[in-house]
Amino acid sequence: NGGLVLYLGRIDDCDVSYWNGEVIGQTGKMPPGYVTGYGEDRAYPIPVEKVLWGQVNTIAVRVYDGGGGGVIVAAPIGLSVIGMEELVVMKPVMERDDHLFLNKGPVSFNLQIENKLKEVLNGNLQIECISDFGRVMVELIKPVSVNRGKSTSTELNLGVLAPGFYTITAVLESESENKRIDIAIGVRPEEIVSPLDRPDDFEDYWMRARRELDAVEPQFNLIRQDELCTDAREFFLLEMRSLGNILVRGWYMKPVKEGVYPAVLHVQGYSSNMVPQWMYDGDDMVALALNIRGHGNSQDHVNPGFPGYLQHHVDDKELYIYRGAYMACVRAVDFLYSRKEVDTSRVAVEGGSQGGALSFATAALDNERINLCVPHVPFLSDFRDYFKVAGWPAGEFVQYFKEHPEIPEDEIYKNLSYIDIKNLAPWIKAPVLMSVGLKDETCPPHINFAAYNQLTVRKEYIAYPEAGHGLPSVNNVVKYDYIRKNFGLE
Repeated sequence: NGGLVLYLGRIDDCDVSYWNGEVIGQTGKMPPGYVTGYGEDRAYPIPVEKVLWGQVNTIAVRVYDGGGGGVIVAAPIGLSVIGMEELVVMKPVMERDDHLFLNKGPVSFNLQIENKLKEVLNGNLQIECISDFGRVMVELIKPVSVNRGKSTSTELNLGVLAPGFYTITAVLESESENKRIDIAIGVRPEEIVSPLDRPDDFEDYWMRARRELDAVEPQFNLIRQDELCTDAREFFLLEMRSLGNILVRGWYMKPVKEGVYPAVLHVQGYSSNMVPQWMYDGDDMVALALNIRGHGNSQDHVNPGFPGYLQHHVDDKELYIYRGAYMACVRAVDFLYSRKEVDTSRVAVEGGSQGGALSFATAALDNERINLCVPHVPFLSDFRDYFKVAGWPAGEFVQYFKEHPEIPEDEIYKNLSYIDIKNLAPWIKAPVLMSVGLKDETCPPHINFAAYNQLTVRKEYIAYPEAGHGLPSVNNVVKYDYIRKNFGLE
């Protein structure tokens, strides 16, 4: 008689869910105060009195995606009676809230189990510790007994673990039901070693790209967007020419009040459409939101689509799509430097996922002009390991190799190494703040730190232990606080 619970898995990227026309829950926030809820599992309780027993009940889910087509993206999806899953609470208790173990020696923490059932909970706790490469490192079985309404705590000693990231699966098996949680931890992440694998002509490759870009007339064109402008801020559509004379666009915002301001360059996630709503919303900085080739409103000349973007000309290092994409970011910096309202001593680049990779690349390839780099869950890193620790995009490349047996795999990996942010990271001169999700299955933290650990500048990171590829909304506050503090705006 505790009611039901509706499981919707993950949604891209915020939702309001209804049961018979009444709101039963929401994750994230709909516009106008849009807040992403991407990466969070949805579980909405339905009180027993709201259920029309023996009749049709209607479930409706309103979805909004700030960068594309909103969808329900991940199982499990289902409706069940509230039971052990909801009434037995298991949570780890660790020294650090970010679930990182930075000291050498055995890794151990406590698992707290709370019993909200109406009877004694008896069972076995099965523990499995798996490395980010899928290797089972530790297996434990512990008996558990918890009185009704009580809690207990049990120590999990995992022994000495090598630097890396691990998933601890804890399954409490009782006579009637099971309860499972997955706990993500990191062990001395700054000691993860992934050596550079730059080709011999790596530096020449990028110097030539810069010269080719410099030979293209930018043709900067600003078109005022009256419907977006306010008393404090002006918005413009920006058009410009990038490598190969390709037309790319973006959105430019500047404060109405005359002056010289710091600037932030926003670079985008894979397949997304960068829109003005994603830009910095204050009036004390200039902002430019860029759509690289093949994204958003920059698809006139290059539009391979998704999937397919990652493999577009990957067999030719000179034509590979990310060579031009990285140069579009440099061209965006050219634009910012052309503006009288921009303080060129205070220019930041920030972005998540592919935008995290673009942030690394921009700060590396334009290292004399970028003063701050703020990547989140960065993509395009450490490809040989990446394809071992994540299902995507490895699957796309497996298919590509099958369809193109005439192209040696080593040749593809070599071409990828030119755009690998791990190989670009040592060129960065600006301070870096990186944010990662320990449960990220798209850009796992292993590849984030493969690049981070090659940095030789002032750097810091934030790890969110419950976050996947979508970081909590507080990260937006953190990144702008970091930028504002470093640019003297506080």
